Amino acid sequence: MVPEAAFTSYYGEPVLKAPTWKPVDIAGYLCLGGLAGGSSLLAAGGHATGRPALARVAKAGAAGAITLSLGALVHDLGRPARFLNMLRVVKPTSPMNTGSWLLAGYAPLALAAVAADVTGRLRLLGAGATAGAAVLGPAVVTYTAVLLSDTAVPAWHEGYRTLPFVFAGSGASAAAGLALACAPLGETGPARRAAVLGAALELGAFRLMTRRMGLVAEVFERGRAHRLLRAAELLTAGGAVLAAYAGTGAGARGRLRRGRWPGCGRGRGAAVAAGAALLTGSAALRFGVFHAGVASAEDPRYTVVPQRERLRARAG
Repeated sequence: MVPEAAFTSYYGEPVLKAPTWKPVDIAGYLCLGGLAGGSSLLAAGGHATGRPALARVAKAGAAGAITLSLGALVHDLGRPARFLNMLRVVKPTSPMNTGSWLLAGYAPLALAAVAADVTGRLRLLGAGATAGAAVLGPAVVTYTAVLLSDTAVPAWHEGYRTLPFVFAGSGASAAAGLALACAPLGETGPARRAAVLGAALELGAFRLMTRRMGLVAEVFERGRAHRLLRAAELLTAGGAVLAAYAGTGAGARGRLRRGRWPGCGRGRGAAVAAGAALLTGSAALRFGVFHAGVASAEDPRYTVVPQRERLRARAG
């Protein structure tokens, strides 16, 4: 006859300590890492298929994004020595340690690739650096999802199966957005395809993730996180549609370069708009996921109720 106790918290305190990371630094680190890794894949594709302008834009984007990403991470850590301290050991079971080594290997490759392209020297070395950065690119895009999922924060941990796919799609769409905005329209065919496929993966995986989360999915539907994620959904979907539309006026690269294709200006404007939408949508997604995680850690219900459900499932 005694009703089940409704747990709130210990002495009015949260069960978990909410992440103390600075939102601009860490959420910016997440989205810039995705942009860098995705751009390295596009750079390798452009290099291999004879699209030099696309390759150069993607290489520059990868180098700039990973530099800013590392700067944001070090700024949050407080001083560079804390990042270097993580390289004293090799611990494959630690996503933070593995990610630190991954960044330490990827960043020099991305910088060497763009340096060789811009200077026109050491082309063989530049080609090798481009290929190496492309090999590490997918891991750079997704390892931050593994890093978040390895914490006890409910909104991040409950999505451990699907969050890497969300970040993979987001990184692909961000890299495609940069290429669409900056590269010549005639060379953006791979970027347009990456935009459509990346947007489909991002939106589909995110819907699947929240459907599997149960109660914890509420944090994605409230407050700042909901506004950011809703904006991300609209911008990413709209950017993918514009990217596909921009391709209808591209035609053959030779005609476009000589200015003989009617609708070239219209296609260029659509490509720039698509690029801006995709870049902004990718950033909004990462910031939304970050704020959802903080909100889930601050409410004890999202920690205790799923634990009880798992205990009852095991007992059954």
